[in-house]
Amino acid sequence: MRLSTVILPIHRWAEGQKIWRRAEDLGFHAAYTYDHLSWRSFRDGPWFGAVPTLTAAASVTQSMRLGTLVTSPNFRHPVTLAKDLITLDDVSGGRITLGIGAGGNGFDATALGQEAWTPKERADRFGEFVALLDRLLTEDAVTERGTFYAADEARNVPGCVQRPRLPFAVAATGPRGLRLAARYGQAWVTTGDPKLYEEGTPEQSVAALRGQIERLGKACAEADREVADLDKILLTGFTPDRTRPLESVDAFVDFAGRHQELGFTEIVIHWPIPDSDFAADQAVFEAIATEALTQLG
Repeated sequence: MRLSTVILPIHRWAEGQKIWRRAEDLGFHAAYTYDHLSWRSFRDGPWFGAVPTLTAAASVTQSMRLGTLVTSPNFRHPVTLAKDLITLDDVSGGRITLGIGAGGNGFDATALGQEAWTPKERADRFGEFVALLDRLLTEDAVTERGTFYAADEARNVPGCVQRPRLPFAVAATGPRGLRLAARYGQAWVTTGDPKLYEEGTPEQSVAALRGQIERLGKACAEADREVADLDKILLTGFTPDRTRPLESVDAFVDFAGRHQELGFTEIVIHWPIPDSDFAADQAVFEAIATEALTQLG
């Protein structure tokens, strides 16, 4: 089991760099950030870009992995994103993981002036987006004419530091997304079943996650791949447990143990943000970071 954190890009860098350094000092496997133009209740406050933030984080850390949870096609194009990722992978010395998902109907969905896509349109675009990005990150030059995205002799020399490319952590729960995770992913990401967030129970959430992993296994079997080959990442804070696992080390160990039994290999907890849905005691959070994994065995 690995323990990682997600640091929302809400801090001016004079303060933000201290948090990224502290995350590495605490021993987190990875520190991720959200890749949005703005997000939910944070829309009217500070919110910085994911790629520049990760580039800066790479310059103040040495060994901790870095990445997005998650990037989506809502305002990204594979050609420009690939160039940014290759650069970021180089700056970080090969420490980047791209969390990638289909996106939703949040503020990003219409920020460029377009109508929000339907779930089917998002899935259609996501499939083409991932496939083209895979090529752009593994081939020196790519020409492609798709329904939604095109590339004309797009050059990406020298490519990623990580070979054959930096890893994809594909966020998915539906059948099409799970097939993409099985084909292109080095990891799979879930936040649980959103329908259970308001009125579900932790037990119902565990059952739903078990079902998601079973469906992932079927998708992997169809792709002639072992499901054990994929890391399985749970981004916490969106299940009925909410922030309760961060109330104490014992509470987190109990939560993590139940999900480890399901097959999860990495749990991601939000860096505490006062007066928000991610509020938590900083001292308890840091104790979890330094003590919890040794109790899991």
